[in-house]
Amino acid sequence: MKHKILLLLFTVFAFQLYAQDEDAWVYLEEKENVETAISNPLTILAQRAIDRKNAHGVTIDARDVPVNENHITTLKAQPGITVMAKSKWLNAVHVRGTVENINMLLGLEFVVNIDFADKSLNAEAGRFSENEDKFEIEETLTDFTYGNTQNQVQMISADDLHLDDFTGEGMLVAVLDAGFTNVNTMSAFQRLRDNGDLLDGYDFVDRTENVYAYTANTHGTRVLSTMAAYLQDEYVGTAPDASYYLFRTEDAGSENPVEESYWVEAAERADSLGVDVINTSLGYTTYDNPNYSYTNEDMDGQTAFITRGATIASEKGMLVITSAGNSGGNAWVIVGAPADSPNVLSIGAVDSNEDYAFFSSQGSAIQPTQKPDVAAQGLGAYVVNENDEIITNNGTSLSSPILAGGAVCLWQALPNASNIEIMQYIRMSASQYTTPDNFLGYGIPDLALAYNIALSMQEQEIVEFKLFPNPVNDLLNIHIPSQFESTNFLMYDMVGNIILEQTLTNSVEQMDCSEIASGVYVLVLQSGDSSKTFKLIKS
Repeated sequence: MKHKILLLLFTVFAFQLYAQDEDAWVYLEEKENVETAISNPLTILAQRAIDRKNAHGVTIDARDVPVNENHITTLKAQPGITVMAKSKWLNAVHVRGTVENINMLLGLEFVVNIDFADKSLNAEAGRFSENEDKFEIEETLTDFTYGNTQNQVQMISADDLHLDDFTGEGMLVAVLDAGFTNVNTMSAFQRLRDNGDLLDGYDFVDRTENVYAYTANTHGTRVLSTMAAYLQDEYVGTAPDASYYLFRTEDAGSENPVEESYWVEAAERADSLGVDVINTSLGYTTYDNPNYSYTNEDMDGQTAFITRGATIASEKGMLVITSAGNSGGNAWVIVGAPADSPNVLSIGAVDSNEDYAFFSSQGSAIQPTQKPDVAAQGLGAYVVNENDEIITNNGTSLSSPILAGGAVCLWQALPNASNIEIMQYIRMSASQYTTPDNFLGYGIPDLALAYNIALSMQEQEIVEFKLFPNPVNDLLNIHIPSQFESTNFLMYDMVGNIILEQTLTNSVEQMDCSEIASGVYVLVLQSGDSSKTFKLIKS
């Protein structure tokens, strides 16, 4: 009888284990109507996104086309299945349900493959089980004196860019983080709000437009302050005049791979809005369910879902900057995802004396490229907390945005550079570029030097196309940089049809628009490797 009871208990336990909800990514068949969508880019991307891609030679492709909503509707209707997130770049949907119910999705004709977060369910085994708290930071209230941010700003020479009036104006930044408590009311962000540079955002965890509603974690508020906060004579972030979207992708109450999917969704949203720079002070290594956790060997720049998404974000022309992680003092040690991506600029931490911070995650031969890439102050860094108090915090969560703000200003100064070129200029300017190591990577950047390096490497001066008046009634004046012998002129209507196409050969041209119907049009001027996109209003 005893053996029967034990067998029954084992059977019940096995059933419960099998019946528990799991997370998985469902990969879908090729998208429909891709060519039509690409031919009409304004149906899938904002004009600013199109402008950024054109300016940097980034191709609009099938990855920009949204996931088939009919497929998502069908997945939602399947028994026991909850759709948590979706990714157009990876053409995948993150679902939650029992193993049995998830595997049943393979019976749908549009499902190509299923990848469980618990890799043992994909016939793989062995997971690192230690969990770290990415938000664990030490803080102390600080008596404020003028210049509290001076050290962390001057360390990377961001102040030199500010003196040249490169403060982030015209640049668009997305901050992907955990919570943005009181950003919409704090005095530290009043200037940001008054200038119309706080563009709000979206909470992908709670699926709400009110990105400020979640108050259980304030990590994002502090991260944002290092870039965007401004208090007269008290505190200046590294990019105070940039514009910011805030996206909550982290559920700080738990650790689950769906947060990777939220992050990829947010990155896709950022791309469609024309964002230039993404900062994410988040990293993923281990999970509450150890079966979902990654191993050190998985940090190879191509395995983690979020890493693959971050790589695509870079391929789409955005500069992705992320914290290396705070695992330097524990068993994990090496940088996590998505910092392991070769296309991501991963930032380690130093103290105020520019020495390695003990907690900063380290590089490894597992990674295909040098990690971390560079470092900035993360030990004793000054932030503004959710109570409008200037305090110090520790973590690569802070070194990342401090450097990201500086990178925003550098890219403003070098508008013709690509995201990859900006990354390389930053590396080349760093203190140990010729002798990198696994602690600080290439070292601490000198952004003023990076700017000069870029200028010395450019074969042509920064060029600028101009057109006026806009709105136009009859004659449109077009100014073209004198070094170009010819320029292609393309005019599109709002559904992507070419209305007018000409080759311009003079530095000053006039276009007769009197016969063109009233409305909004997109103009593209292309000369060699340089291009510029305008929105033109015809009166």
